[in-house]
Order: sequence, then C-alpha cells, then structure tokens
Amino acid sequence: MIVLWISLGILLAALIAGVVSLVLTYNKIVSLSARVDNSWAQVDVQLKKRFDLLPNLVETVKGFAKQEEALLKEIVELRSNALLSRTAEESIHNNTELSGAVNRLMAISEAYPELKSSENFLSLQQELSDVEKKVAVARQFYNDTCMMYNEYIDKFPGVLLAQLLHYEHRSYFEAAGYEKEAPAVSL
Repeated sequence: MIVLWISLGILLAALIAGVVSLVLTYNKIVSLSARVDNSWAQVDVQLKKRFDLLPNLVETVKGFAKQEEALLKEIVELRSNALLSRTAEESIHNNTELSGAVNRLMAISEAYPELKSSENFLSLQQELSDVEKKVAVARQFYNDTCMMYNEYIDKFPGVLLAQLLHYEHRSYFEAAGYEKEAPAVSL
C-alpha cells in the first residue's frame, strides 16, 4: 500500500512539474513575442519621424534641383509604400528601399552648393541624420529581441509549444545591399 502511495506521489509530482514547465514555457514565449512587438513599435516610431521629415526635405530640394525630379518622385512613392505596409516584413523591405533613395538624395545634394548652404536644408538634413541614428538603434534592439525570441522557439521545450501554438520566426531588419558595400574613396 505504501508503495502505491509513493508511486502515486511521484506520478503526481511529475505531472505537476510537467504542467509548471509547460506554463513557464508558454509564458516565456508570450513574453518574448511581446518584446518583439514592442521593439518593432520603437522602430515604427522612428520611421514615422523620418516619414514626417521627408516631404519637407523633398520640397526644399525641389526648389534647388529641378533636374532631380525623378529621384524626388521615387522618394515620395517609396514613402507611400512604406506607410502602407501591412506586415513587418513588408515594412522592412519598403523602408530599406526608402533608405537607399534618401541616401542617393543626400549624395546628390553635394552637387548643389547653394542647397548645402540653405539653412532650411541644413536643419532638415541634421534632423534626418538624428532620426536615422535613432532608427539604427531601434533596428538593432528589434533584431536583438527577434534573435532571443527565435532562439527560444527553436530550443527544447519551447519548440514543442511554439509549433503546437503556431508561433513563427520573426524577420530581422537587415542591411540593404547598398549598405553592405564599401563606399569608393578616391583622393
């Protein structure tokens, strides 16, 4: 009889340990998923600031650089695409494209001395530079939280629960092709 009670006690303890482990694993997945969502929201805030600056920058450049009309139209179109993104993956792609166009605009502005000396342009350029730095920090934080989440749902026991509850990997905000290439420097 005592052996039966001991066996039942061990079985009950194992069952309780299993349930506690399941609950802790579920809570960790939910917590990490929420962190990824929060870190994406931080990226989104910085991207919104950039979106708000771009029309002013485009208008300022328009007054000085009529022949750059195609690039300015491209920036306006890419900004609209980025604003209309429905998923994080779509937003990452659209914002990467927009970053490339903005970088081209900044490079082109070097060809216009009167634009470079415009107080309005310099102010907008500085604000955009500050926002770009904040976007970079927010992207890094987002990628770090994605990594923690993705690792957790790949490891045991998280992988079992993640598959059962259809938790999926989150996409990283990766550098665009133009950001990976070293700039050519000639002296």
